[in-house]
Amino acid sequence: METTSLLFMLILFGVAFLYSSVGHGGASGYLALMAIFSFAPAFMKPTALMLNIFVSAIAFIQFYRGKHFQWKLFLPLALTSVPAAFIGGLLVIDGNIYKQILGFLLLLPIARFLFFNKIKVEEKKPYSNIGLLLMGAGIGLLSGMIGIGGGIVLAPILLLLHWADQKQTAAICALFIFVNSASGLAGQLTKGISFTPEMFSYVLIAAMGGTLGAYYGSLRFNQQVLKHILASVLMIACAKLLLV
Repeated sequence: METTSLLFMLILFGVAFLYSSVGHGGASGYLALMAIFSFAPAFMKPTALMLNIFVSAIAFIQFYRGKHFQWKLFLPLALTSVPAAFIGGLLVIDGNIYKQILGFLLLLPIARFLFFNKIKVEEKKPYSNIGLLLMGAGIGLLSGMIGIGGGIVLAPILLLLHWADQKQTAAICALFIFVNSASGLAGQLTKGISFTPEMFSYVLIAAMGGTLGAYYGSLRFNQQVLKHILASVLMIACAKLLLV
């Protein structure tokens, strides 16, 4: 195995571990990693969504077992996000525009790992079903277009609005990412994308990292150092996408 390929897989394992520990599938991290290793956009989107589906499912199971999930918050979001993600998956974006949008989106997980993980929701505020429906539609469309599950966008909003605490946000985002990733991938399948052996090997590695991350994350494992390392990786990818 080439050194570059081995390095990619090792970092992929770490990305899946860290993202799943906070209830995310990790698509923004996978896309950032693939951007650093100069993968083609046509390969990046379906691969990230496939990885998302498996890792977010694992994360959801762990956080659901921890009794952190809230159906009342999730259902309005999913009602509009799933069809919107399918529509987004049908859209074809120019490669350069795709990289620019992805570069700006990577600023969100950077902020998520450096700042939003410190938000403490002492007292939750009443949520708006209309707000959740609109939020789901917007994030779902973006998810399908770019190849993310949308959790990295949803999580800061839920926390800043005080509609859910950290653990509830992680549980909701995990299932939100799963359904949106599946819907977005379904939309892309109608465009005739093909799966490669590399994709399935990446899924296996991400699933292993995601299983460990979800387990430790649901047990309040503290990984501040790893979060800062990942934020640094995302910054490198963001710079490459926006400046190169």
